[in-house]
Amino acid sequence: MNETIPRETFDFLKRLEKNNNREWFNENKKEFKEIETEIKQVYKQLFELLNVHDDIDKMKMFRIYRDVRFSKNKQPYKTHFGGSFNRRKPELRGGYYLHIQPNNESFIATGFWEPNKDDLLRIRKEFEMDDVEIRKIISNKSFKNIWGELIGDELKSAPRGFDKNHPAIDLIRKKQYIFTKKYTDKEVLSQSFLEDIDKSFKAIRSYFNYMSDVLTTNLNGESLIK
Repeated sequence: MNETIPRETFDFLKRLEKNNNREWFNENKKEFKEIETEIKQVYKQLFELLNVHDDIDKMKMFRIYRDVRFSKNKQPYKTHFGGSFNRRKPELRGGYYLHIQPNNESFIATGFWEPNKDDLLRIRKEFEMDDVEIRKIISNKSFKNIWGELIGDELKSAPRGFDKNHPAIDLIRKKQYIFTKKYTDKEVLSQSFLEDIDKSFKAIRSYFNYMSDVLTTNLNGESLIK
């Protein structure tokens, strides 16, 4: 049986949002720890589910404490739970993320958040050379029914060294290559929540297979893995 998100989670996070200070949090820390323990079990089960059909070598559940040193927002606590799942490198690329937040703000995300300079150039060069396969993958009807459109930060114009009139400039100017899927509070609390996440993440495989192949070979198709 799948783990479920405890109903108290949203109630606590809503109260935290209204009382985002250390005094209130310390007074309610026992309740937070109990909820956090249950949420960790949900993330651990998702880790196990993903490893049935993928190779996940690292799971990280992020702390509730915010780093306010360089932020204008000085509230000390996050008002959500978040966690990431990394695929085994260097052969497998991409990652998964689960975000739990009240008021219908929960979502899952997958793809490439911050490609390093070399990976980003390699991706852009691939799209410059041939964008047929990637477009076929992301325009597939069943794929789009789950994940919608490819999103991510992008440049206003072409990156240096690329033609701004290139047919694939919409892909080339991106700095991130991400897909997201939103969930209502009711969906998050349902028995089928983890099952739906796992099914959705499984559906991203064609995209990951393609991008992993790109990022582990040069433009001649020769392996870069030593």
